[in-house]
Amino acid sequence: MIDLPSPNHDERQLPVTMIVLHYTGMPDCQGALDRLTSPEAKVSSHYCIDEDGTVYQLVDEERRAWHAGKSYWRGIRDVNSASVGIEIVNPGHEFGYRSFPDEQIAALIPLVADIKERHGIGRGNVVGHSDIAPARKEDPGELFPWEALAKRRLALPSPTRNLIDPFWSDAAFLLALERFGYDVTDSWKAVIAFQRRFRPERIDGIIDGECRAKLLALLLPRPMGEP
Repeated sequence: MIDLPSPNHDERQLPVTMIVLHYTGMPDCQGALDRLTSPEAKVSSHYCIDEDGTVYQLVDEERRAWHAGKSYWRGIRDVNSASVGIEIVNPGHEFGYRSFPDEQIAALIPLVADIKERHGIGRGNVVGHSDIAPARKEDPGELFPWEALAKRRLALPSPTRNLIDPFWSDAAFLLALERFGYDVTDSWKAVIAFQRRFRPERIDGIIDGECRAKLLALLLPRPMGEP
């Protein structure tokens, strides 16, 4: 791990209960690091992982990094105070979104495992930027291999077995989605964020039986589809 201190941080107001994963959304790693450590940019994260697996620590976990922006998850609006932010180098949708290399994910997995264990973070609070800011963000995106984390119990799995459609109305689905953790103020974007995370093969913003069944399974005490 390479220390590359960013000046962009302040004091936490909440205990750490989340891990937020981002993609950098910039053409290359150096440009992302320059921005994350620039006083003028006023953005930062605790860690940044290059495509070759190099891990940079930019902000000490005891401090509040500035990565989440206006966001919400499970009742918390100051997500920066309650989270550790990890930027994953990827050009993103604007500059040529592509799959995340194996070396990069191999570096991410032990980092997430270590943070999760030290802070006692539940799997449901290992989230993407799009989960906490669905109206604004798409990262880490539909190509991110959440299943690699889920099979190691580092994130929730996408339910796949014994799914039952509860036939909720759209309004009831949105209430359930809010209960699960999402800000549903922009309901269409909230549905898209849910699909991007739990059904990335079809992201259309339409509430259908598969979406209802997956959300129901996720709300059960033990999510269906567990390995």
